[in-house]
Amino acid sequence: MPSQPQPRARALAAATLLLSATLAACGGSDSEDEDLSAQKLKWKDCPAPAASEGGGEAPSPLPGGAEWQCATMKAPLDWTKPKGDTIGIALIKAAASGDKGDRVGSLIFNFGGPGGSGITTLPAFGSDYAKLRTRYDLVSFDPRGVGRSAGIECEDDDQLDRYFQQDSTPDDDAETKKLVDSVKAFNSACDKNSGTTLPHVRTTDTARDLDLMRQVLGDDKLHYFGISYGTELGGVYAHLFPKKVGRAVFDAVVDPTQTSEEGSLGQARGFQLALDNFAKDCTSKAADCPVGDTEKDVKDRIAQFLEDLDSKPVAGLPPRELTQTSATNGIVQALYSKDFWPYLTQGLEEAYDGDGRILMSLSDAMNGRDEDGKYNNLQAANISINCADDKARYSPEYVEEKLPAFRKASPLFGDYLAWGMLGCTDWAVEGQADHPDVGAAGAPPIVVIGNTGDPATPYEGAREMAQALGKGVGVELTYKGEGHGAYDSKNKCVREAVDGYLLDGEVPKAGTVCS
Repeated sequence: MPSQPQPRARALAAATLLLSATLAACGGSDSEDEDLSAQKLKWKDCPAPAASEGGGEAPSPLPGGAEWQCATMKAPLDWTKPKGDTIGIALIKAAASGDKGDRVGSLIFNFGGPGGSGITTLPAFGSDYAKLRTRYDLVSFDPRGVGRSAGIECEDDDQLDRYFQQDSTPDDDAETKKLVDSVKAFNSACDKNSGTTLPHVRTTDTARDLDLMRQVLGDDKLHYFGISYGTELGGVYAHLFPKKVGRAVFDAVVDPTQTSEEGSLGQARGFQLALDNFAKDCTSKAADCPVGDTEKDVKDRIAQFLEDLDSKPVAGLPPRELTQTSATNGIVQALYSKDFWPYLTQGLEEAYDGDGRILMSLSDAMNGRDEDGKYNNLQAANISINCADDKARYSPEYVEEKLPAFRKASPLFGDYLAWGMLGCTDWAVEGQADHPDVGAAGAPPIVVIGNTGDPATPYEGAREMAQALGKGVGVELTYKGEGHGAYDSKNKCVREAVDGYLLDGEVPKAGTVCS
């Protein structure tokens, strides 16, 4: 279901995207006589994002007063027809703060999703990258299909409210049929409203946009910081353009060797591990844990609560109720970051007493819904990119066959993630491959960071990525921590390793462990 992280969604469908809204632009024209690599970007002050992109204010200046600038880059709609119609790819940047002679180039960020807006996420976290800005222009973008970069449109706000509230873990044939019909209706709406764009939002298309971006920004090499799904995008870029890779860091790494089913199963284990760690943390504190006396009690109470919600929802954000699906979404959202665990504790405590507002707010953040009931296109883009990339199409019968394995991986999240595999059923566009090709022989070293407590992109994926990139390319670094990603944990060891590489070209020793 799109209300949960899709097999490759991973990235900041969670903590980071709580802050997300989108700002960008799209357009269409004929480029028959135009060399797109020679285009000049018109940088201007960034306006406030539209409601469909999350709303909110224009990005605030960075510490010291530096302003964010926005522009639109033309790219081919169809990369197999580079002289055909174009779309606009929305960009944002903050110019390097150091001496001009120390500037390395542009450092392009992709924060994941897929479907996350770099236009809104980079300013939200801009101060975290202040040291990197001493030698780089910080740059991000809304990938094709996201925000105003030819943003995918599917169902309207009222339809999405119903879609994200529905029972996503059916218990009988009637509930299964209702779920399947709902998925078909959603996917049909995507085709009806965005059918022209759907075939052209594959990760390989966005990787080609990245190389065009590199050229338009005036860089000989692509310096890149990819997080979560952004690591997959970076790996695909390295495969397509190994000689154009500059200094690159992959954080919260997607396992490129897995099928979408294997990715979902890995997430089941990952979120179960995060829940186990949450329960251990809550019950280990000096004060009593308000949601359980022991680790087992915490998890048992959550399981019973979700089971009860299946037939008896509690009050949520009026007029909506907190259903089993929205509560599960809220729990998953909070498990992306240890910083969110106090909200999860409070949300569960209040929900047990009949007040589901906190859990529903967390669920809304995952789905890109604001307080006024407006949805950005996060989930529409997420599903569209995943389904354009992933070849697999699963049937209800196949999911039912696989339920025991998913339940073994996670008693709490197994059904939820197994039924989520139906998201691409009856999709209008054929998926590209079983998994991405990231082999990048001839590329320079790429730093690949795995977090042992990552729920969304389990730790093992970092080693698989490092090996798949090729000998001498992938350089693995381990962070023994919690949450999705490592650099933004502000761990000193991780920061020094990444900063040393990006700023000074010092490749960390393979196998480095930070804790």
